[in-house]
Amino acid sequence: MDTLSGASRNVLLRAEAIRLVIFDVDGVLTDGTLFFDLQGQEYKAFHTRDGLGIKLLRQSGVEVAVISGRSSEIVRRRMELLGVERCFQGFEDKLAAFGQIKHELGLEDAQIAHVGDDLPDVPLFRRVGLAVAVADAHPHAAALAHWQTSLSGGYGAAREVCDLIMHAQGTLDAAVARFL
Repeated sequence: MDTLSGASRNVLLRAEAIRLVIFDVDGVLTDGTLFFDLQGQEYKAFHTRDGLGIKLLRQSGVEVAVISGRSSEIVRRRMELLGVERCFQGFEDKLAAFGQIKHELGLEDAQIAHVGDDLPDVPLFRRVGLAVAVADAHPHAAALAHWQTSLSGGYGAAREVCDLIMHAQGTLDAAVARFL
């Protein structure tokens, strides 16, 4: 929770307004490493704490979506397991998917957060109410973020974002208390 205490008042106010969090996949929900076997089968590793954070965030009433420039069956399956219905893959232009999700949910830019790590995330960082870069994000992306996680992508960064938003919205303590 120490990273939450380091969040500025401005970041907490932005987080309080969030109704949708959009996560990039490679470099955010994974560490960005791509594994392929000799048959071309792709493998990815996801952090379990990120998964629980996404579930808790959704239970608190905040929608979750993913937008990725790459397409992967394993990502589709992971999001299905987490109950994430809006899984946009193969979108090199992330603004197109962003517009569709925003329209479907009837949200304003200020109600949306995006978590990214690299240049394809920059257009969304410029639009959303809360732009978050993971700790190991590319410097150009990190420079445009409102907040940066202390953990790297694939190693709990998504959980930090979920905790930050629930903390700002007053739902984190109740979510944690269920397990204590």
